[in-house]
Amino acid sequence: MFWDKISGVYDLFEMIYNGKVYRNLGREIAEEIGHDDIVLECACGTGAISKWIAPKCRYLIATDLSDKMLQQTAGKCRKYHNVKIRRADVTWLKCRDNRFDKVVAGNVIHLLDDPYAAVKEMDRVCKKGGKIIIPTYINASAGTNQLVLRMLALVGVTFKRQFDMESYRKFFEAAGYEKVDYDMIDGRMPCAVAVITKQ
Repeated sequence: MFWDKISGVYDLFEMIYNGKVYRNLGREIAEEIGHDDIVLECACGTGAISKWIAPKCRYLIATDLSDKMLQQTAGKCRKYHNVKIRRADVTWLKCRDNRFDKVVAGNVIHLLDDPYAAVKEMDRVCKKGGKIIIPTYINASAGTNQLVLRMLALVGVTFKRQFDMESYRKFFEAAGYEKVDYDMIDGRMPCAVAVITKQ
């Protein structure tokens, strides 16, 4: 698997290319987490967000499809006893309905063949009144980023969708979410954080 192969250098690449966003994203997500929350993180990657969530919540299940990425997450969260690491597909979560207070999926929606299936699954496992938190790179309008995206495609990273802020809002509207709060983390490749409160 491609993500297994790059797990050891992923953080370094992110810090060099998009360090401002990479450093601040976890902090911002953690602001949405309460100390009694049971949290599911989908596509946790190397644990860059997990390490910020873990000290804030009651319990975190951090999931990813890549075993090597999960090893990176386990290393970052080693000192937290409230974290479980699990292999899981964000489009087919083997969890019961309405289980989690918060569901997080960072920077994965644009990589999926069926991102709506992922959002539907996150909604399914989130409690009523809970929050679904989906940060995603905003890259559709930046010329420099297009060159980087072409280079990433050469090594196997394919962005199935490229969002600007307008198309990101329309993505959630098309999924049936009319009330979504958005925040933007500025950087070389900015990240829009969508927060849906489940009705």
